[in-house]
Amino acid sequence: MDQSNIILLTLVTLAYLLVTVYLGIKAYRETHTAADFLVAGRKTHPIIMALSYGSTFISTSAIVGFGGAAAAFGLGLLWLPFLNILLGIAVAFLLFGKRVRPISHNLGVHTFPELLGRRYQSRFVHAYAAILIFLFMPLYAAAVLIGGARFLEQSFHISYEVAVTVFSLVVAAYVIAGGLKGVMYTDAFQGAIMLVGMGILLVSVYAGLGGIVPAHQALTDLAPHIPERLKAGGITSWTAMPVFGSKMWYLIVTTIVLGVGIGVLAQPQLAVRFMTVKSNRELNRGVGVGAFFIFMTAGVAYIVGALSNVYFMQKMGKVAVAAAPNGNIDAIVPLFITTFMPGWFVIVFMLTLLSAAMSTMSSQFHTMGTAIGRDLCEQTLGLSPVGHQRTVLITRVGIVVAILITVGLAFTLPGSIIAQATAVFFGLCGATFLPAYVGALFWRRMTRAGAIASMLVGSLVSLGWLAFVQEKSAMGLGLCRLLFGKDTLLGLPWMGLDAQIIALPLAALTAIVVSLVTRPPEPAHLDLCFQGVGSSKQQ
Repeated sequence: MDQSNIILLTLVTLAYLLVTVYLGIKAYRETHTAADFLVAGRKTHPIIMALSYGSTFISTSAIVGFGGAAAAFGLGLLWLPFLNILLGIAVAFLLFGKRVRPISHNLGVHTFPELLGRRYQSRFVHAYAAILIFLFMPLYAAAVLIGGARFLEQSFHISYEVAVTVFSLVVAAYVIAGGLKGVMYTDAFQGAIMLVGMGILLVSVYAGLGGIVPAHQALTDLAPHIPERLKAGGITSWTAMPVFGSKMWYLIVTTIVLGVGIGVLAQPQLAVRFMTVKSNRELNRGVGVGAFFIFMTAGVAYIVGALSNVYFMQKMGKVAVAAAPNGNIDAIVPLFITTFMPGWFVIVFMLTLLSAAMSTMSSQFHTMGTAIGRDLCEQTLGLSPVGHQRTVLITRVGIVVAILITVGLAFTLPGSIIAQATAVFFGLCGATFLPAYVGALFWRRMTRAGAIASMLVGSLVSLGWLAFVQEKSAMGLGLCRLLFGKDTLLGLPWMGLDAQIIALPLAALTAIVVSLVTRPPEPAHLDLCFQGVGSSKQQ
């Protein structure tokens, strides 16, 4: 990097950090109550909420991890952002959000586990949800942290350990100080940077490859150069879906598209965003912003990831997977940016990835902190707060513990793990939480026993499938090999199916059957829960 770019990097980074610090201080000064710290005072502007939701959803996991996966598997991954827009934005905002907001207000809840626990009047539901979040969200948070750190390592030739440490400390500062207000203010700022950076990247890539049609035709023409390993898995072109029923088809459709696309509906750090607005009008206004954001971030990352094959073939005579160090798909996007784009854009993209990583990590740290602080220590174990200060203090301690666990995982997880770790967490959330979550919002007949049974079935079946059947995770864990002498208990198509595809239907069926044969909730409690839901007063 030449002297002028080093100066520009220094100035831009300082400006970015100054704005981030200012927003953190602003949030700290506006945080006076536990509600301010936990749900941003329930008065968030719709654009800030939508940008915060989008930037929390789309992280370095999507841009670096899934962008690298698109380089390996092709444009079939574009089905994921389309499903994200349909389910993660339209359905989440217009159906789920419009019930989460009033129900959470009626019950006086501030977290996702607390919403489920209060709706079902169950400490077990409350605690079990919090424990799963605290145990497994660090895997997803570490994937996000790895994505940002790998880009800094590739771009600026700094130590990976230093990058991880700096990332974590900066995010920790404003999350611990400002709570969800600090998270959402910085999320909105970082989301705007992500939109600018990804927009410039999309235009530059198409311009550099001769235009939209020539770029995609060149990608299609690369079919003879697909690595044999990918061909054997069913990849025949980077502009078409893999062969139906092949190993790669199951991976893309069930694990990546459906696993993440469905699992987004039950993401705790996203569901809490609906508790931060004052009326359903804000949710209506946020749909367009959220949909545009998903396309311009995740959609662009997958397009650029796939098209990187054209660039690497033209410049290096090899496709992206072959060009990446040790075949690590997590390194493809950083390598592409640093070699294809001019030095000044490397700085812009650094800020884009910093924003993507920090916006998601801040929400993850906040969610994990509230899970161990408010949900477990205070609500479940009965450590009663003296005013809001005890609630905030316990939550801040929980955030620190969550950060330490996440950093530890970032130092120990293997390569090419970002997309896989993200899909595992999204799938686990979908199978465990979605039936109970849907029942809590839409089905008055859903019972405490039904919720408990569905959550146990969803989580245990998911974890069992990941450990003993789903090929990549089972091989990575090694438990199946240790106990049974083979990598997976079942062959195709079963070993290619994502755990959520099996666990979610079983959990949903369990919720329905158990609820129908057990005593229904008290009508008075249900009336309190659903008071004003769907009425014009809530609009």
